[in-house]
Amino acid sequence: MGRAIFISYRRDDTEGEAGRLFDDLVRAYGDNSVFMDVAGINPGMDFRKAIDDNVSSCGVLLAMIGPTWATITNSSGERRLDDANDFVRLEIGSALARDIAVIPVLVHDAKMPRPEQLPENLKNLAYRNSVEITHARWNSDVQLLTQALSQYVAATSSTDREPVHATVSVQLPPPHLPGPHPAAAKSSKMPLMVGIGVVVVLAIVGAVFYAMHGSGGSAASPAPNQSAPAAAAGTPVLASTLQGRWQNSTNVEYNGLDVLDITASGNQLSIEAWGNCQPKDCDWGGQTTSFDGQKASATWNFTQQKKSGKEENRVATLTITPINGSLQVTVDSTTASKPESQHQFTFTHSQQTSP
Repeated sequence: MGRAIFISYRRDDTEGEAGRLFDDLVRAYGDNSVFMDVAGINPGMDFRKAIDDNVSSCGVLLAMIGPTWATITNSSGERRLDDANDFVRLEIGSALARDIAVIPVLVHDAKMPRPEQLPENLKNLAYRNSVEITHARWNSDVQLLTQALSQYVAATSSTDREPVHATVSVQLPPPHLPGPHPAAAKSSKMPLMVGIGVVVVLAIVGAVFYAMHGSGGSAASPAPNQSAPAAAAGTPVLASTLQGRWQNSTNVEYNGLDVLDITASGNQLSIEAWGNCQPKDCDWGGQTTSFDGQKASATWNFTQQKKSGKEENRVATLTITPINGSLQVTVDSTTASKPESQHQFTFTHSQQTSP
């Protein structure tokens, strides 16, 4: 029986991450829904046939890609991807030929391979939207991937209540930690108590006087219908304040960044991006990233359709910074037909998205 999720990997490149992801997905979907060669091929079976059978019947293939995935060589010094019988090439090529969903999973800061780095039957892999799983955010990254895989396979009744992973997600410290409390003096506490009483009385008198004689009717807090001022640049803010739909206030060129939908969970952001296309915006896909209270960055690798109808690969890195209730968004973009460019835009909060 074929499995719904097929994990393709190289032992010399991503064996540890592939095994860890296999365990997580088995917890979520059950061992009959995930296939990986080490755990899924019985002794004595022809692994070529087993791989082909499982790829042909799976619903999605996860291509684990590490830093050496495209360049690793065999004992003869030849690049493995150039070998027509290379098993990773056979696995991914079989899935692409059958139009099975192939999701590149990047680990160890790996980058998506360029089309010219790939053999002919794998070139389409360069245009598949990738996901990134990092060591520091493994738990939350795998949870987001597991949710995305739910369209291909359903959790079994014995596993749908189990946690995906037992580790605790990374939490950043607060922007300003309180200093240590000074040690209490060993002398008599009476002078201290008297001093505190005097301070309290003076504070009450001062508050009453200010309330009765404040100049110009100004108040220390906003009026009931007045919003508190937005945080200025460099002031840490909560990730939850970024949640919602953001619209570019500038008219951008075709497929230029136009809309962002942001959801927040703790200090993690899930960002869905759209480019300005006609008759409707082009979906760039979604990425997850961490927000440190001041900014966050994420990278998209996707296929862009030009006005001429031709398609080209595009890599876009977005850096978002909240400033005075708006988002300052910097886009560093690279395509095959244009040199690297950088643009900066201001996005305004247009509406809330569903949590």
